Amino acid sequence: MLDDPAAARLAEILAAHEGLEGPLLPILHAVQAEWGHIPDWTVPAIARALNLGRAEVHGVVSFYHDFRDAPAGRHVVRLCAAEACQAQGGRALAAALCDRLGLGMGETAADGSVTLEPVYCLGLCAAGPAALVDGQPLARATPDAILETVRC
Repeated sequence: MLDDPAAARLAEILAAHEGLEGPLLPILHAVQAEWGHIPDWTVPAIARALNLGRAEVHGVVSFYHDFRDAPAGRHVVRLCAAEACQAQGGRALAAALCDRLGLGMGETAADGSVTLEPVYCLGLCAAGPAALVDGQPLARATPDAILETVRC
């Protein structure tokens, strides 16, 4: 349920973006920066403020992979799923990490320690398989190197 401080903070975010051209993406980024994800309760308020349908706002949230509908883990591991990395062992890397972490792609560990996500091209095509670990690129990634980085 929505509490008053959260509602007040959302109102501040919406007011800060009032009058901007194309404010939906900046508002969503600000909401995610505040709560770590786009809470369901914010969607109707954002839609109302921008005179959009809730489905339109939800569509944007679900389209862009950087927006989350649930909080991420303390560590976020993004594995490149593009063809170049797949050709260099990306599928095996993903399978090994899923197995060792007990997660599927797109899942967060129950203890909140790590989120595992696919991403399509990190620009490290010549040095695949590639990963982005807590925002830091990792070329020629291995399960051990990734797990050592996130200390799982």
